[in-house]
Amino acid sequence: MEKNLAVWDRAIRVVLGLIFIYLAFANGGLWWILGIVGLVLIGTAVTGFCLLYKVLGFRTG
Repeated sequence: MEKNLAVWDRAIRVVLGLIFIYLAFANGGLWWILGIVGLVLIGTAVTGFCLLYKVLGFRTG
């Protein structure tokens, strides 16, 4: 699997992912959806691959 995320893109995804997960745990209710988005962001940052970027033909790295 080829990587399509630049280092700066991956760093932003980790920071946003952690913020989203924190908000999900701190607020409860329907905020769990934001927690899932946060997990996806961290997962794409770890792998360096974003399927949506692949489908759209976009890459930052």
